[in-house]
Amino acid sequence: MRIAVTGTPGTGKTTATELLASRLDDDEHPDLEAVHLNTVLEEEGLYTEVDADRESKVADLDALESWLEGREDVLIESHLAHHFDADRVAVLRCAPETLEKRLRERGETEAKAAENAESEALDVILAEAAEEHGLESIYEIDTTDRDPEAVADALEAVVTGDREPSAGEVDFVGYLE
Repeated sequence: MRIAVTGTPGTGKTTATELLASRLDDDEHPDLEAVHLNTVLEEEGLYTEVDADRESKVADLDALESWLEGREDVLIESHLAHHFDADRVAVLRCAPETLEKRLRERGETEAKAAENAESEALDVILAEAAEEHGLESIYEIDTTDRDPEAVADALEAVVTGDREPSAGEVDFVGYLE
């Protein structure tokens, strides 16, 4: 089984996935390897260029797909995870105001934090994931008022099949008004 955990930067993907991965190390859970694509991209040099304006690396999606080839039973975490084959896609969401604050607190520029908050309000990653995988494979999780343990609980329910697919339940478009 392949589970993609995606969402705008700052929604809590890495923290929740790490918590969940530590839980999956027992006999009661599926044996899933956690793959942090941003780490793979960095360590393996799987990017095409550095975008100076955004201060970020431009991922080589074909190279990442090749790297993932043959890997099954994985929990793929990244804001890019929805671009790859997956049985289920968890899209982590966060209120744009909260997201922008989180990003600024971790050192992102005001412009980058605002750009990500706007993308979140416009459902950019949710729309891409739904287009790529279909609504029947999407599990939307609002992380705004949840601590990391509660987000990991929601992800665990996705992994174990104890949660029904959901998309379009979270609405942040009011942020843009």
